[in-house]
Amino acid sequence: GAGRVIGTLLGKRYVDDMGHVTVEVTNCFAVPHAERGDEVAIGKDFNRQMLALHTRANRGESVVGWYATPCPETGRHVVDTSSLIHEFYSDECSDPVHLVVDAALADDRVGCRAYTSSALSVGGTALANAFHEVRVSLGATEPERICVDRMVRSEAAADGKQPPANEGDADVSRLRGSMETLLSMLESAGDYVDGVVDGSAIGDDRVGREVADTLASMPKVRPEAFAKAFEDGMQDLLMVTYLSNLTRAQLAIAEKLNATLGV
Repeated sequence: GAGRVIGTLLGKRYVDDMGHVTVEVTNCFAVPHAERGDEVAIGKDFNRQMLALHTRANRGESVVGWYATPCPETGRHVVDTSSLIHEFYSDECSDPVHLVVDAALADDRVGCRAYTSSALSVGGTALANAFHEVRVSLGATEPERICVDRMVRSEAAADGKQPPANEGDADVSRLRGSMETLLSMLESAGDYVDGVVDGSAIGDDRVGREVADTLASMPKVRPEAFAKAFEDGMQDLLMVTYLSNLTRAQLAIAEKLNATLGV
């Protein structure tokens, strides 16, 4: 059997004006394989079928590389059979990225390291592949960040690190947490801008453009109009919460009556 897990990476490839390549990984799926000594067997038909299904749902995604877990025996990220697997993905895309995901949760984190490969040639004959580590940055969309934050809070409540919230206050608590996070992010952005203005911080053109684009995307609403709209939305949320709790209580009572009467 296989001692590690491998799979296909899907995403997009960008090239800037300076010729620098950035690979964005947005999706993946596992691929069955077997490693025996220096030989590797990869489920090519499975990979082709899964790729066809994914591209039907996400036409903008394409193969950008492959991922694997470290070798369980040695802990090495790149082993001898990695070159064979990399050659397979070289036929699927140009210059594939090899992402190694360490799921051992050392230091309570998932380690990610990425590599690209170049051929070592002697006299025009390729003898082996050399893997070079490249920089990796992790990003999350706003929905992903909210989901992860919710899972972390749920785990903390289950471990007793946080008091569990009442069902009726769950939505309000999540809204309060989102507003506190937004306020913290606005304060950080404001401190950065103030530091650039007074010269205590070095300005970054890219960050400045992102801040300007964010401010430009905000609708121009008077403070009193925004406060009224927020209060109306809060009242609607509280009403929906009340009705959902009332419905839940009625269903629980109906279930108990049915169980008691044997209906």
